[in-house]
Amino acid sequence: MSAIALDGVYPAMLFSNYKTEGFFDEMFNGNAQLRPHYKQLFACVNELSKKDFAQKRQAVDLSFLRMGVTFTVYGDQEGTERIFPFDLIPRIIPNKEWQVLEKGLKQRITALNLFLHDLYHEQRILKEGVIPASYVLSARHFRREFMNFRVPRDIYIHICGTDLIRDNDGTYMVLEDNARSPSGVSYLLENRQAMKRAFPNFFEKIGVRPVDHYAADLLATLRHIAPGGKENATVVVLTPGIYNSAYFEHCFLAREMGVPIVEGRDLVVRDAKVYMRTTKGLQQVDVIYRRIDDDFLDPMVFRRDSSLGVPGLVSAYKAGQVSLANSIGTGVADDKVMYYFVPRMIKFYLGEDPILPNVPTYLPNEKQDRKYVLENLPKLVVKAANEAGGYGMLIGPKATKTELADFKRKVEAEPRNYIAQPTISLSRHPTCCDARAEGRHIDLRPYILYGDKIRIVPGGLTRVALKKGSLVVNSSQGGGSKDTWVLFGDE
Repeated sequence: MSAIALDGVYPAMLFSNYKTEGFFDEMFNGNAQLRPHYKQLFACVNELSKKDFAQKRQAVDLSFLRMGVTFTVYGDQEGTERIFPFDLIPRIIPNKEWQVLEKGLKQRITALNLFLHDLYHEQRILKEGVIPASYVLSARHFRREFMNFRVPRDIYIHICGTDLIRDNDGTYMVLEDNARSPSGVSYLLENRQAMKRAFPNFFEKIGVRPVDHYAADLLATLRHIAPGGKENATVVVLTPGIYNSAYFEHCFLAREMGVPIVEGRDLVVRDAKVYMRTTKGLQQVDVIYRRIDDDFLDPMVFRRDSSLGVPGLVSAYKAGQVSLANSIGTGVADDKVMYYFVPRMIKFYLGEDPILPNVPTYLPNEKQDRKYVLENLPKLVVKAANEAGGYGMLIGPKATKTELADFKRKVEAEPRNYIAQPTISLSRHPTCCDARAEGRHIDLRPYILYGDKIRIVPGGLTRVALKKGSLVVNSSQGGGSKDTWVLFGDE
């Protein structure tokens, strides 16, 4: 298509050579026209000079540096801790669009929780053949130890981050559900604060819905599961420590909620109760927002070599003296193979069709699918069932012959551990690159809280692949983020 032509001073300069290049673009339609919900933003930015905009850019960069908004890259030779890259052009979602996403996400987390309760009790969905039992029984994070254990309020997933993408037609699709310990919400909140400091007048003029109630919503969600419905329950955030990639986020959430952040060594179990060591003695803990995987939670039950967890924690949990979020055993729900079956779960438990479709997915463990996958690896994206952060992944069209051969061997050796999907042409969004806008691929991770009710902070974390042409948006793989604005209206 031809370059964007717009009236105005700064936006026209910023987008003077912008091209959508045949991709679905969030800001411009196929005729190079600005989409209605971005018009107010352009009107506001037009009031700024180029110098003003550059100063805003510098101010935001400086604030991220001062706030220490960082993430950790494991195994990086140039240093592990980095400032999280942030792009100044926000992604905007009109209200009508958000209403559909919100409804679809609520449907999804409801079905996933019903699935987990069923799985750890009656197993109707397996007995009726809706999901082959072999997939569940072979799932790495299925915890047989918790069969028939009743979790507080029957809720397993309290905090979920569901990744959404848009294809070349603009259709939203679910890419995966992160039901163990989803990260990134701290960046969502910091992004908003940075943008409000840089552009304080924009938000009211454009009609952007606030997100700063997230911490209060999270605390309400956690207190809802306190043992015995205890009022003013003591809540803590349990972190693996400073070397964890999301340590910044753990500290951020504890501070925002006004609760202590603790490591395993700060907690002790006495008489099936969990206590926190304080300068005034032991204080009983009621709810733990744990950011440690099941395997490392309690060396007396899971990995004996773990020094991150708390000996005896599982016995206190089973005795109903402490509650955990998310519940032990939720990992089976974000096994990427289980993702394949979520539409069936929605139909089985709710009698509804999925509002948000899955990306078409192949299971190499099925003979026909395996044949197709092995013959079409160069066209597909292949993912390991229990990896995250962009690790254990093959993007066929970008892979070398050696990488393709390596993944072929892996899939043949362990087909249960992989899924494959067609390469989706992710939507793009204008992104600042050397003082001008270029299209970069994006996704969206909304955060869903399930407590006394389901709460979803408007928007989510928009992740952006900063490398031109890259489809990988993970921060550990060179991605950054944008602020996500959900409007009160549609323009």
